Amino acid sequence: MSKKPFSLDLEEKEDVFDLKKFLLKYYRQWPYFLLGLILCVAAALFEIRYTPVNYQTVAKIKITDDKQETDIASEAAAIFTGGTNVNLDNEIEVIRSYRLIEQVVKELHLDVSYYDLGTIKTTQIWEVPFDLKRVTPDESVYEDSSFKISIHPNYFKIITDSEKEIKVPFQETETNVDGLPFTIRLKENEDYRNYEQVKFLVTISPVKDAVLNLLDNLSVEPTNKKSEILTLSLAGENAQRSEIVLNEIINKFNRDGILDRQLVSKRTIDFIDERFLYLTQELDSIEAGKQDFKQTNSLSYIEADASVTLQNKSLTENELVNVQTQISIARLLKQSLMNQDNYSLLPADIGVSGSNLNLLVAEYNNLVLEREKLLVSVGESHPTLRAITTQLDRSKTNILATVNSYQNQLKASLSRLTTESNITNSDFAKLPEKEKALREIERQQSIKENLFLLLLQKREEAAIKYAVTAPSIKVVDFAITDDSPIASKNKMLLGFAVFLGLFIPFAIIYLIDFFSTKIKNREDVEKVTPEVPIVGEMPFFKNKTSFVDANDRSVLSESFRILSTNINYLMPKKDKGLAKVIYVASSVKGEGKSVTSLNLSLTYASIQKRTLLIGADLRNPQLHTYFDINKDVVGLSNYLYDNTIKIEDCIHDGFGKNEYHKVCFSGSIPLNPTQLLSNNSFEKFINEVSKQFDYIIVDTAPTVLVTDTLLISEFADISLYVIRAGHTQKKVLDFVKELNTSGKIKNMVYLMNDIGKEKHNDYNYGYGYGYGESKKSKKSKK
Repeated sequence: MSKKPFSLDLEEKEDVFDLKKFLLKYYRQWPYFLLGLILCVAAALFEIRYTPVNYQTVAKIKITDDKQETDIASEAAAIFTGGTNVNLDNEIEVIRSYRLIEQVVKELHLDVSYYDLGTIKTTQIWEVPFDLKRVTPDESVYEDSSFKISIHPNYFKIITDSEKEIKVPFQETETNVDGLPFTIRLKENEDYRNYEQVKFLVTISPVKDAVLNLLDNLSVEPTNKKSEILTLSLAGENAQRSEIVLNEIINKFNRDGILDRQLVSKRTIDFIDERFLYLTQELDSIEAGKQDFKQTNSLSYIEADASVTLQNKSLTENELVNVQTQISIARLLKQSLMNQDNYSLLPADIGVSGSNLNLLVAEYNNLVLEREKLLVSVGESHPTLRAITTQLDRSKTNILATVNSYQNQLKASLSRLTTESNITNSDFAKLPEKEKALREIERQQSIKENLFLLLLQKREEAAIKYAVTAPSIKVVDFAITDDSPIASKNKMLLGFAVFLGLFIPFAIIYLIDFFSTKIKNREDVEKVTPEVPIVGEMPFFKNKTSFVDANDRSVLSESFRILSTNINYLMPKKDKGLAKVIYVASSVKGEGKSVTSLNLSLTYASIQKRTLLIGADLRNPQLHTYFDINKDVVGLSNYLYDNTIKIEDCIHDGFGKNEYHKVCFSGSIPLNPTQLLSNNSFEKFINEVSKQFDYIIVDTAPTVLVTDTLLISEFADISLYVIRAGHTQKKVLDFVKELNTSGKIKNMVYLMNDIGKEKHNDYNYGYGYGYGESKKSKKSKK
């Protein structure tokens, strides 16, 4: 009856994630993580050191409301809702519009950038000792072009992108030399000797690229939701340049708002001028008709006959004149609105008495201006533009409805006054008919004159507004630059470098482990064949020719002593006086099978156990290489082939002249190893030597390559299957599992060979302890 299978595990293992083991695997590779950190952080520091430093420049402006007729209700609504009458989103879009930024780029020549070529890094500058003027049109520049400029006595030395060297004398100021896209001259009062050691880099970019680059670095945001103040910020290398650019953006935006207001006044002036021509013609026609009428009827002036009646009639006529004037103005406004092909400005403040109508016209003109601004930078389908268009349509409808309502009121007043006038006229029935006709002509003349004077007054008011326009913004803070550089990007870069320095080694180690096809540790084996016990783990040894010695306490010796102990624990009981047969097998060549066989036999011999080492690998014998003996020495194959050879002739003295250690080499390589191992001679050999020895260690042939081991496996008490870490393929385990489950190999146990020296476990601790003590004892002996 066999003993219970031996297990090296102190506790029953569970298939759970072992965080400690996982971290330990990567901790052993700490030099690679340290190297990754050093390289990545060094690269990040190099990038930070040689990358230009950016600074933040900030300015603040307050948007003023240009709606001077804002009523109390709208102001109250803005107060109670916590908002503002100004649409800040529209103003932000205008400030960040391509049209406005393009004006700034062209005004300040931002398509030309200047740099100081230092020995360590290149720094952007704003002021240079020379004037550079582009001579090529914007449309001809499609990509950036750079020029290195140095100043020498009497000339500039210019090196182009193609390394072409051009010399431009100081006196060449009006023409470009050798096809350069610019002219250059030294500024007045500048001494070239101050810049002989300075090298400048000039970069000329397309205007479009310069505009887009400026937009990328420009940020416009309200200070808070309830405020009318906008914060403009610009990131750049040169503080002076950023401040000048930001202040110019403010100036351009303010000028743009002023021009918008002037545009309304200009439209009003143009409208009134057009009406002047028409009214002048009508007045001339009335004057001529009146003159003809008087000459024909011999009239000179109106007699004041009935003063009381005439006074009443005058009052009524004055009211009629005012009403008819308002009707004419309303009709003109309605015609102007109805004749619009597209949304355009309406004449404002032309004398309409209705305050609501004037307010609606002013709001309509503001919406037209906003729409025209947005139409420059966005398409017809833009949500904001569509919203404004909807407001314009609604406003136009409101104006038409108000005009119609106003006209109805005027018509009612006209009807009433006409009735009163008819009553008054009846009092003049006795007046001459010619006198009445003259009064009618004079009334028409008075209407036209009043309208002419009213329009003249409104034109003067519009001209004053056009000439004196209030600013559209108030500058709260002009551009100012923070002395501290923008460091958030550097911190982010360093953080990313640390992450990358740890991630790259981790990823490489993980991928190597994931795609590895070779067995590395006992866990790889236990996953496939957990039913087969692992009786030992041989550490990695650089010296492959070291062997077990009886008095040696090295790691090697201790390892095999533990192995022999574990094998004995698993060894089934046998009749007294018979040797215990241990097969040492492996899958392929090079897994340490022969060395293991030799050292295991030496281990048993060291404790004075009669041990026989048999070389059963008849095809590729290796044992003779460790004994410095000819491989054709009489051995197992000779005995199996020739019945005349005795067992005593095959057994030779063992390793190191140990009287307990004997060896039976493989012998001459036969032509038919399989046939030799299949006959009864091998069984007879094993039975005979079992009576003479305590342990028999059989070095067998690789199981994957040949079937020799399987033919003789029945004679083994225990089969030690060697698996070499870093050498044995994982796919071989399926084959080994099949050998075990099918019973082709008897009583299989595993030996893990060449376990990495960095592996930390209880066994290595024991090895290290014994080995160190051995060294100390040796030193003391010396």
